[in-house]
Amino acid sequence: MLRVSVFSPDDLELVKGGPAGRRRFLDDTLASLHPRYDQLRADVERVLRQRNTLLKQCAGGSRLDESAAFTLDVWDTKLAESGEALAHARRDLVERLGPKLLDAYRAVAGIEKADVEAVYEAPWLDEGLAAALARVRRDELRRGVTLVGPHRDELDLRIAGLPSRTHASQGEQRSLALALRLVAHDIVTTDTGTPPVLLLDDVFSELDPDRSDALLRHLPAGQTLLTSAAGLPPRAKPDKILHIDAGTIHE
Repeated sequence: MLRVSVFSPDDLELVKGGPAGRRRFLDDTLASLHPRYDQLRADVERVLRQRNTLLKQCAGGSRLDESAAFTLDVWDTKLAESGEALAHARRDLVERLGPKLLDAYRAVAGIEKADVEAVYEAPWLDEGLAAALARVRRDELRRGVTLVGPHRDELDLRIAGLPSRTHASQGEQRSLALALRLVAHDIVTTDTGTPPVLLLDDVFSELDPDRSDALLRHLPAGQTLLTSAAGLPPRAKPDKILHIDAGTIHE
Protein backbone atom coordinates (compact mmCIF):
# COMPACT_ATOMS: atom_id res chain seq x y z
CA MET A 1 0.00 0.00 0.00
CA LEU A 2 1.38 3.40 -1.03
CA ARG A 3 1.49 5.76 1.94
CA VAL A 4 1.78 9.51 1.51
CA SER A 5 2.44 12.18 4.13
CA VAL A 6 1.10 15.55 2.99
CA PHE A 7 2.15 18.97 4.30
CA SER A 8 0.04 21.87 3.02
CA PRO A 9 -0.88 25.43 4.02
CA ASP A 10 -4.21 24.05 5.26
CA ASP A 11 -2.31 22.24 8.04
CA LEU A 12 -2.58 25.40 10.11
CA GLU A 13 -6.14 24.25 10.82
CA LEU A 14 -4.70 21.28 12.73
CA VAL A 15 -3.85 23.74 15.47
CA LYS A 16 -6.05 26.75 14.78
CA GLY A 17 -9.25 24.95 13.84
CA GLY A 18 -11.81 22.94 15.77
CA PRO A 19 -11.31 19.51 17.36
CA ALA A 20 -12.73 17.57 14.39
CA GLY A 21 -9.61 18.26 12.35
CA ARG A 22 -7.32 17.04 15.13
CA ARG A 23 -9.39 13.88 15.58
CA ARG A 24 -9.16 13.28 11.83
CA PHE A 25 -5.38 13.74 11.99
CA LEU A 26 -5.13 11.04 14.66
CA ASP A 27 -7.45 8.67 12.79
CA ASP A 28 -5.64 9.19 9.48
CA THR A 29 -2.31 8.47 11.17
CA LEU A 30 -3.72 5.31 12.75
CA ALA A 31 -5.09 4.19 9.37
CA SER A 32 -1.59 4.62 7.90
CA LEU A 33 -0.27 2.30 10.60
CA HIS A 34 -2.77 -0.47 9.92
CA PRO A 35 -6.00 -0.81 7.85
CA ARG A 36 -7.88 -2.16 10.89
CA TYR A 37 -7.97 1.35 12.35
CA ASP A 38 -9.70 2.70 9.26
CA GLN A 39 -12.32 -0.02 9.67
CA LEU A 40 -12.64 0.85 13.36
CA ARG A 41 -13.28 4.49 12.50
CA ALA A 42 -15.89 3.44 9.94
CA ASP A 43 -17.60 1.23 12.55
CA VAL A 44 -17.82 4.11 15.02
CA GLU A 45 -19.22 6.48 12.39
CA ARG A 46 -21.82 3.91 11.29
CA VAL A 47 -23.03 3.24 14.82
CA LEU A 48 -23.20 6.96 15.59
CA ARG A 49 -25.35 7.57 12.53
CA GLN A 50 -27.77 4.82 13.49
CA ARG A 51 -27.85 5.85 17.13
CA ASN A 52 -28.41 9.54 16.35
CA THR A 53 -31.22 8.67 13.96
CA LEU A 54 -32.97 6.76 16.74
CA LEU A 55 -32.39 9.53 19.26
CA LYS A 56 -33.85 12.11 16.88
CA GLN A 57 -36.94 9.93 16.39
CA CYS A 58 -37.38 9.71 20.15
CA ALA A 59 -36.47 13.34 20.97
CA GLY A 60 -39.01 15.16 23.11
CA GLY A 61 -40.84 12.01 24.17
CA SER A 62 -41.48 11.44 27.86
CA ARG A 63 -40.34 7.83 27.67
CA LEU A 64 -39.02 5.16 25.30
CA ASP A 65 -41.28 2.36 24.18
CA GLU A 66 -39.96 -1.15 24.71
CA SER A 67 -38.78 -1.62 21.13
CA ALA A 68 -36.91 1.70 20.99
CA ALA A 69 -35.31 1.09 24.39
CA PHE A 70 -34.06 -2.33 23.27
CA THR A 71 -32.65 -0.92 20.02
CA LEU A 72 -30.93 1.92 21.85
CA ASP A 73 -29.35 -0.59 24.25
CA VAL A 74 -28.00 -2.50 21.24
CA TRP A 75 -26.44 0.64 19.75
CA ASP A 76 -25.01 1.57 23.16
CA THR A 77 -23.25 -1.77 23.36
CA LYS A 78 -21.84 -1.47 19.85
CA LEU A 79 -20.72 2.14 20.39
CA ALA A 80 -19.09 1.28 23.72
CA GLU A 81 -17.10 -1.53 22.10
CA SER A 82 -15.88 0.28 19.00
CA GLY A 83 -15.70 3.74 20.60
CA GLU A 84 -13.50 2.63 23.47
CA ALA A 85 -11.19 0.77 21.10
CA LEU A 86 -10.79 3.86 18.93
CA ALA A 87 -10.23 6.18 21.89
CA HIS A 88 -7.60 3.88 23.41
CA ALA A 89 -5.79 3.70 20.06
CA ARG A 90 -5.84 7.49 19.76
CA ARG A 91 -4.59 7.95 23.30
CA ASP A 92 -1.75 5.47 22.78
CA LEU A 93 -0.78 7.31 19.59
CA VAL A 94 -0.74 10.68 21.39
CA GLU A 95 1.45 9.20 24.12
CA ARG A 96 3.92 8.24 21.39
CA LEU A 97 3.64 11.63 19.69
CA GLY A 98 4.32 13.62 22.85
CA PRO A 99 8.05 12.99 23.46
CA LYS A 100 8.90 13.41 19.77
CA LEU A 101 6.72 16.48 19.31
CA LEU A 102 8.85 18.72 21.51
CA ASP A 103 12.04 17.97 19.55
CA ALA A 104 10.28 18.36 16.20
CA TYR A 105 8.74 21.68 17.22
CA ARG A 106 12.08 23.05 18.38
CA ALA A 107 13.68 21.97 15.12
CA VAL A 108 11.02 23.49 12.85
CA ALA A 109 10.66 26.67 14.91
CA GLY A 110 14.43 27.08 15.09
CA ILE A 111 14.50 27.57 18.86
CA GLU A 112 16.31 25.65 21.56
CA LYS A 113 13.79 26.05 24.36
CA ALA A 114 10.08 25.44 24.08
CA ASP A 115 7.41 23.83 26.21
CA VAL A 116 5.04 21.89 23.96
CA GLU A 117 2.62 19.17 25.02
CA ALA A 118 -0.15 17.10 23.50
CA VAL A 119 -2.85 15.39 25.59
CA TYR A 120 -5.76 13.27 24.42
CA GLU A 121 -8.88 14.40 26.29
CA ALA A 122 -11.70 11.87 26.65
CA PRO A 123 -13.50 12.70 29.93
CA TRP A 124 -15.60 9.54 29.75
CA LEU A 125 -12.70 7.11 29.30
CA ASP A 126 -12.07 6.35 32.99
CA GLU A 127 -15.69 5.39 33.74
CA GLY A 128 -16.14 3.58 30.43
CA LEU A 129 -18.35 4.53 27.52
CA ALA A 130 -21.24 2.22 28.48
CA ALA A 131 -21.53 3.87 31.90
CA ALA A 132 -21.16 7.35 30.41
CA LEU A 133 -23.92 6.69 27.87
CA ALA A 134 -26.24 5.43 30.63
CA ARG A 135 -25.50 8.56 32.69
CA VAL A 136 -26.42 11.00 29.91
CA ARG A 137 -29.26 9.05 28.29
CA ARG A 138 -31.99 11.36 29.55
CA ASP A 139 -30.20 14.42 28.13
CA GLU A 140 -29.54 12.61 24.86
CA LEU A 141 -33.20 11.73 24.46
CA ARG A 142 -34.15 15.33 25.15
CA ARG A 143 -31.62 16.74 22.67
CA GLY A 144 -31.73 13.94 20.08
CA VAL A 145 -27.97 13.47 19.73
CA THR A 146 -25.11 11.37 21.15
CA LEU A 147 -23.37 13.52 23.78
CA VAL A 148 -20.36 11.41 24.78
CA GLY A 149 -17.90 9.27 22.86
CA PRO A 150 -14.84 9.50 20.62
CA HIS A 151 -16.63 11.88 18.24
CA ARG A 152 -16.44 14.58 20.94
CA ASP A 153 -12.91 13.97 22.21
CA GLU A 154 -10.13 16.50 21.81
CA LEU A 155 -6.40 16.55 21.12
CA ASP A 156 -5.26 19.34 23.44
CA LEU A 157 -2.15 21.10 22.11
CA ARG A 158 -0.34 23.54 24.37
CA ILE A 159 2.65 25.83 24.08
CA ALA A 160 4.12 27.19 27.33
CA GLY A 161 1.14 25.71 29.16
CA LEU A 162 -1.44 27.69 27.15
CA PRO A 163 -3.89 26.42 24.50
CA SER A 164 -2.11 26.79 21.18
CA ARG A 165 -5.39 27.34 19.30
CA THR A 166 -6.12 30.61 21.10
CA HIS A 167 -2.85 31.79 22.65
CA ALA A 168 -0.10 30.95 20.12
CA SER A 169 1.03 33.23 17.31
CA GLN A 170 0.37 32.12 13.73
CA GLY A 171 4.07 31.31 13.33
CA GLU A 172 3.98 29.13 16.45
CA GLN A 173 0.79 27.45 15.26
CA ARG A 174 2.29 26.71 11.86
CA SER A 175 5.48 25.32 13.43
CA LEU A 176 3.40 23.08 15.67
CA ALA A 177 1.32 21.82 12.75
CA LEU A 178 4.47 20.97 10.78
CA ALA A 179 5.94 19.26 13.85
CA LEU A 180 2.80 17.12 14.16
CA ARG A 181 3.11 16.02 10.54
CA LEU A 182 6.82 15.24 10.90
CA VAL A 183 6.28 13.15 14.03
CA ALA A 184 3.37 11.24 12.47
CA HIS A 185 5.53 10.56 9.42
CA ASP A 186 8.29 9.25 11.68
CA ILE A 187 5.96 6.94 13.61
CA VAL A 188 4.49 5.49 10.41
CA THR A 189 8.00 4.94 9.04
CA THR A 190 9.10 3.19 12.24
CA ASP A 191 6.07 0.91 12.47
CA THR A 192 5.77 -0.03 8.80
CA GLY A 193 9.47 -0.14 7.96
CA THR A 194 8.92 2.01 4.87
CA PRO A 195 8.88 5.81 4.80
CA PRO A 196 5.77 7.26 3.16
CA VAL A 197 6.25 9.52 0.18
CA LEU A 198 6.48 13.04 1.59
CA LEU A 199 4.54 15.74 -0.29
CA LEU A 200 5.19 19.37 0.65
CA ASP A 201 2.30 21.06 -1.17
CA ASP A 202 3.15 24.77 -1.54
CA VAL A 203 4.01 24.85 2.15
CA PHE A 204 6.92 27.27 1.73
CA SER A 205 4.62 30.06 0.55
CA GLU A 206 3.33 30.25 4.13
CA LEU A 207 6.71 30.03 5.92
CA ASP A 208 9.25 32.74 6.60
CA PRO A 209 12.84 32.05 5.40
CA ASP A 210 14.04 30.82 8.80
CA ARG A 211 11.24 28.29 9.16
CA SER A 212 11.65 27.20 5.54
CA ASP A 213 15.35 26.53 6.14
CA ALA A 214 14.62 24.73 9.41
CA LEU A 215 12.03 22.48 7.75
CA LEU A 216 14.38 21.60 4.88
CA ARG A 217 17.21 20.78 7.30
CA HIS A 218 15.00 18.35 9.23
CA LEU A 219 13.19 16.57 6.43
CA PRO A 220 13.20 12.80 7.01
CA ALA A 221 14.95 10.36 4.70
CA GLY A 222 12.97 9.05 1.75
CA GLN A 223 11.30 10.39 -1.37
CA THR A 224 10.08 13.97 -1.08
CA LEU A 225 8.01 15.96 -3.59
CA LEU A 226 7.90 19.75 -3.34
CA THR A 227 5.29 21.91 -5.07
CA SER A 228 5.45 25.69 -5.24
CA ALA A 229 3.68 28.43 -7.13
CA ALA A 230 6.43 30.96 -6.40
CA GLY A 231 9.69 29.02 -6.69
CA LEU A 232 11.61 26.93 -4.18
CA PRO A 233 13.63 28.21 -1.22
CA PRO A 234 17.37 28.66 -1.93
CA ARG A 235 18.27 25.78 0.40
CA ALA A 236 16.15 23.30 -1.59
CA LYS A 237 18.34 21.16 -3.87
CA PRO A 238 15.94 18.92 -5.84
CA ASP A 239 17.15 16.06 -8.02
CA LYS A 240 14.64 17.07 -10.70
CA ILE A 241 12.44 20.08 -11.37
CA LEU A 242 9.19 19.84 -13.32
CA HIS A 243 7.22 22.88 -14.48
CA ILE A 244 3.46 22.73 -15.00
CA ASP A 245 2.03 25.25 -17.42
CA ALA A 246 -1.65 25.18 -18.37
CA GLY A 247 -1.85 21.53 -17.41
CA THR A 248 1.25 20.51 -19.35
CA ILE A 249 4.34 19.19 -17.57
CA HIS A 250 7.78 20.33 -18.76
CA GLU A 251 11.21 19.29 -17.47
